[in-house]
Amino acid sequence: MENNSKPIIIGTRGSRLALWQAHFLQEQLQSIGVQSELNIIKTRGDKIQHLSFDKIEGKGFFTKELEDALLNGNIDMAVHSMKDLPTTPPEGLVTTAVSYRENPADWMIIRKESVDASQTLQLKQGAVVGTSSARRKSQMRDFRPDITLKDIRGNVPTRIEKLLHQEFDAIILAAAGLVRLELNLDEMHVVRFNPKEFVPAPAQGVLAYQTKKDDLPTRRILQQLHHPDVAQLTNVERKVLQLFGGGCHMPLGVYCNKDAMNNYHVWAAMAPEWDAPLVRVQLSSSTTHNLAERIVTELKG
Repeated sequence: MENNSKPIIIGTRGSRLALWQAHFLQEQLQSIGVQSELNIIKTRGDKIQHLSFDKIEGKGFFTKELEDALLNGNIDMAVHSMKDLPTTPPEGLVTTAVSYRENPADWMIIRKESVDASQTLQLKQGAVVGTSSARRKSQMRDFRPDITLKDIRGNVPTRIEKLLHQEFDAIILAAAGLVRLELNLDEMHVVRFNPKEFVPAPAQGVLAYQTKKDDLPTRRILQQLHHPDVAQLTNVERKVLQLFGGGCHMPLGVYCNKDAMNNYHVWAAMAPEWDAPLVRVQLSSSTTHNLAERIVTELKG
């Protein structure tokens, strides 16, 4: 195995979920006989706690320092939540491989005393819901105009702590992070959204492995871990985002899957602003060719 004598240096953020992602990658590399080491790097997104996520998502706030370390040669590769990556990479960097896809959906975690089974989404009238994502706000508002939406920051365990301390009636989180961290949610009521109805962020649940474009030895190693079936679907989702300007904080959800007959189905939900009317689109096709472009045309109406 080439590059086997020298460990691959993996750049990662230091949150519990980011470290889960990095350790998962290390196990994958170990399984093909490749040693690795972690280099934990703090990003602007970790340091800036006063901005809501719709201001920073997709703009490199969680990726830029890792990408700088890659370009400087301080690390050999970076592992990212793919939904954090801007759709246009810096010159000289590429996404070499993507992981399996964990559950792509969003889940709503509700304090038990705030559950009302008679209401849409099982949430009591006038509840306070914590999310800093414009996409989640716009879709929650579409389902339940009566609720109050309130920004929330911090990593996954921190947000659950805030919910338990009764700052919110409910919070919305990516299922992937909750599943990967194996968090105990017994004290709360979990509403598992259908990604076709409450549409997730493009590439939600997928990890992206980023390298220098010309680092062929590392790229060849990572190619052995690549999931082309996942990439085919996330390429459609991220192409829609890219066509809308890539890092824009426009509330946009896109989810693509493939059925047993090899037909592609895409669900998208978008609003010009989080508190503007939501547009929903569903398209099916036997090919991914021009599928993202057709979605964008329909969303623009």
